[in-house]
Amino acid sequence: MSNKTKMWGGRFSGKTAASVEAFSASIQYDSRLFRQDIAGSMAHAKMLARQGLITDEELGQILKGLSEIRAEIEAGTFVFRPELEDIHMNIEKALADKIGDAGARLHTARSRNDQVNLDTRLYMREITGEMIELITAVQRSFVGLARTYLGAVMPGYTHLQRAQPVLISHHMLAYYEMFGRDKERLVDGLKRINVLPLGAAALAGTGLPIDRQFVARELDFPKVSANSMDTVADRDFIIEFCSTGAMIQIHLSRLSEELVLWSSEEFKFVELADAFCTGSSIMPQKKNPDIPELIRGKSGRVVGNLMALLTLLKGLPMTYNRDLQEDKEPLFDTIDTVGQSLAIMAELLANMTFHTDRLEELTGGGGYMTATDLADYLVRKNVPFRQAHSIVGQTVAYCLKEKKELTDLSIAELKEFSATIEEDVFAVLSVQGSVNSRLSLGGTGLKRVEEALAVAEKDLGMVT
Repeated sequence: MSNKTKMWGGRFSGKTAASVEAFSASIQYDSRLFRQDIAGSMAHAKMLARQGLITDEELGQILKGLSEIRAEIEAGTFVFRPELEDIHMNIEKALADKIGDAGARLHTARSRNDQVNLDTRLYMREITGEMIELITAVQRSFVGLARTYLGAVMPGYTHLQRAQPVLISHHMLAYYEMFGRDKERLVDGLKRINVLPLGAAALAGTGLPIDRQFVARELDFPKVSANSMDTVADRDFIIEFCSTGAMIQIHLSRLSEELVLWSSEEFKFVELADAFCTGSSIMPQKKNPDIPELIRGKSGRVVGNLMALLTLLKGLPMTYNRDLQEDKEPLFDTIDTVGQSLAIMAELLANMTFHTDRLEELTGGGGYMTATDLADYLVRKNVPFRQAHSIVGQTVAYCLKEKKELTDLSIAELKEFSATIEEDVFAVLSVQGSVNSRLSLGGTGLKRVEEALAVAEKDLGMVT
């Protein structure tokens, strides 16, 4: 295409090299912004007519033409032209071809610099809402599991060593809280996404009598950007979203790691449904947890997207630079990857079962998981904690030597380590006694977990 026929070609006499057109085109990925681009153009056109910069007749032609183009794109009949570089110029050229001079007036008082910023914000506003819904679905799966297995115990770990008994429900609600913070970050990020950039033009605003507040109302933006230079240079809201996306994917990856471990023969804590596993091409007995492994693996690309965006911005002077075209591919990949991972994780969790008999067996035997309860018991008997800690350590050492559990010891054996120990100690050395003693706020005691579960069900609208 000759530069003379390009939207920006008036300054140029030579033709753009085909290699340059191919290298600089972004239509192959920013075409997904077509609805937002058209919505923004419609609001802008209404403002131009309201301000007397175009006629009402021209406005009607523009709105009709844009509606037809949107229908063509949705139907798959619209032909995107790479030589027109991006979604904005493809739509604008198609509009001009449809309606003539009225289409050429649409770009009055705006630049692609503020236009792309607007399109991205509109798109991210929608995506943020969808992402929140996907996280909510994952949270519902955790809460459903917590309700199903309420009262059942499992080993709790630190350093991947058995530490203390906890309720399965408590473990599931830990993930409920984790993903709840992700939702809070998305909601908070909306405040910085939901700012109207249109009207900043190329970088300095415009001398034409536009009404930015009108456009903000048309597009449901509660706030208008304050500085035109900052507006066209700003990609902080994209980085912030991708940072939250990376956090979500890391949380999914941590969960996936546990599911991979838990579904192994060594742990055998859970059974993943066959529909979410695959087999081996050579070992017929294998049932592989591919979905958790893939989610765990995809965390690398999502973290990489965040790093790419941070690196992209780190050396850019004010204001717009073409480097900023590179913001969309990592953004879109983060949106797609995190969204798909959340969706399939919700399905997987809804089709997972815990082996409660094995969990109870492992919690009751081996690991001396009620040792801390014995120390707490001594503290309640007025033994200083450090002394109590030492007493219990000696008791565990004795158990290891004699190949016994704490619950196997007689009262006489226990008194060898502390005369303060009485018959009531056995209540706290049992698994259920240990779990139900954890009544501090946020603890794993059944009463506290029931309270937390009720709150979660109410927050998620799961209470009938």
